[in-house]
Amino acid sequence: MDQNQFEQALDHLFVAEEAIPEPFRISEMHQREYLCDGEMKPWNGAVHDVFSPVYIETAEGLKQKLIGSYPLATEKEAAEALEAAVNAYHDGRGAWPVMSVSERIHCVEQFTGKMIAQKDIIVKLIMWEIGKSHADSVKEFDRTVEYIYATIDSLKNLDRDSSRFEIVEGIAAQVRRSPLGVVLCMGPYNYPLNETFTTLIPALIMGNTILFKPPKFGTLLHYPLQRAFQESFPKGVVNLLYGRGNVIIPGLMKSGKINVLTLIGSSKVANELKKLHPKVNQLRAVLGLDAKNAAIITSKADIPLTVKEVLTGSLSFNGQRCTALKIVWVHRSIAEEFIAQFSEAVSNLKFGLPWESGVSLTPLPEPDKVDYLNSCIQDAEVKGAKIRNENGGKSKASFFFPAVVYPVNKDMRLYHEEQFGPIVPIVPFDDAEEVIQYLIDTKYGQQVSIFTNDADELSELIDPLVNQVSRLNVNTQSQRGPDVFPFTGRKDSAEGTLSVTDAIRSFSIRSLVAFKMNENNTRLINEVINEDKSNFLSTKFIF
Repeated sequence: MDQNQFEQALDHLFVAEEAIPEPFRISEMHQREYLCDGEMKPWNGAVHDVFSPVYIETAEGLKQKLIGSYPLATEKEAAEALEAAVNAYHDGRGAWPVMSVSERIHCVEQFTGKMIAQKDIIVKLIMWEIGKSHADSVKEFDRTVEYIYATIDSLKNLDRDSSRFEIVEGIAAQVRRSPLGVVLCMGPYNYPLNETFTTLIPALIMGNTILFKPPKFGTLLHYPLQRAFQESFPKGVVNLLYGRGNVIIPGLMKSGKINVLTLIGSSKVANELKKLHPKVNQLRAVLGLDAKNAAIITSKADIPLTVKEVLTGSLSFNGQRCTALKIVWVHRSIAEEFIAQFSEAVSNLKFGLPWESGVSLTPLPEPDKVDYLNSCIQDAEVKGAKIRNENGGKSKASFFFPAVVYPVNKDMRLYHEEQFGPIVPIVPFDDAEEVIQYLIDTKYGQQVSIFTNDADELSELIDPLVNQVSRLNVNTQSQRGPDVFPFTGRKDSAEGTLSVTDAIRSFSIRSLVAFKMNENNTRLINEVINEDKSNFLSTKFIF
């Protein structure tokens, strides 16, 4: 679109209530109950109002749409939830941790069926709470359901492998995986359903009890699932935490009763929480943290292909992904050509409101994000960079049109900070050693994407860089999936490994029953197995 069309589209981005298509309108949802200790407990205290990043055009001007509210609980309610989870685990003797694998799988399948029944409202809440497009919100829900079923299948395979006995040096043993205890689960706002459930479901299905704090943005969408949790799992197995994280979480960690901390968020928060735990050797951490994934575009890159991959990799969901490409290194010899093609591609991205078909760019959920992004650009401009794409950095209320910033250097904030938004910093380089040294020096170590058609260039980068990041992508954007692949990071980017198979291992520990092979022991073990006296010691397996 030309300049006038862009300005007009931006000026009329937000619409009046009556202009919202009927299927995408939302009624206010004011949550006044929460799941704790198997009950939907009423709440009459303070609440937090939830405003959508989508503004509404009114006679008084633009106003953020109120879509609901949820409890603003205190340390008292958090302590009650902790007690419920501890009691449900009951030192590993509770109904849930001693339940057979097949029974736990049945509970999760029951929950998933109830979850699917809530798809429409959850998808709508994802759209309205965080501004994600309808297509991507549907994709997030569907991918989450697929992940749950894949987790179930993986556990079935593990259970089959564990159903046999190993005999070594006259000692027989059955090795299975057992739960760890109480898991404190905190997910991110950018994938408030999917990323949260990639830790919550494996932790749950392995027999742990759960304290679940929804993310700061994307909180209401979990409300429709609370009765499904209540009806599908034993009392106290899943408990919801509401309130300010800095108010309710420290006391939980200080109690020493949290066995696993799983957080997808910032390394700073993770470090602070871990330090509060008084029994450091009894705390396991499964963390997805900061990332500033780099694209490395060599002089031998296929520029059209690279433009396509970097465009998606840097700007899908407005660049608000931990796996997004957040800094682009391009060989100086092709920098101008790449920037010209890339900037044109950015200009062709469709922006609008979440329900619009084919929309790629939508409003941002964080209230101060536009100001932060502007401050990053101003810092870069003062130090010699320029916005290279037409309309880059223009904004209206919560919407920010992507800015391609070049040339970025080490004196700029965009070189170091994870911007987590629609800015694409581009750094020119002459020698690959410059990029390698950057990745050595940075505190981030999740992924890198290399774009080249030259095997020698590729080989020179692979060996040093696989020791700096956890995943190296060749001629493709950085990403998490497929979910069967390990997902982790080095340095401040992660702790522990997630994938369908890795996750169930992360939330459990190998335990075994062993005995010397003699007549008496064999008789005892056979009696336990043949008469189904134990859920752990069993040769049954699940098809």
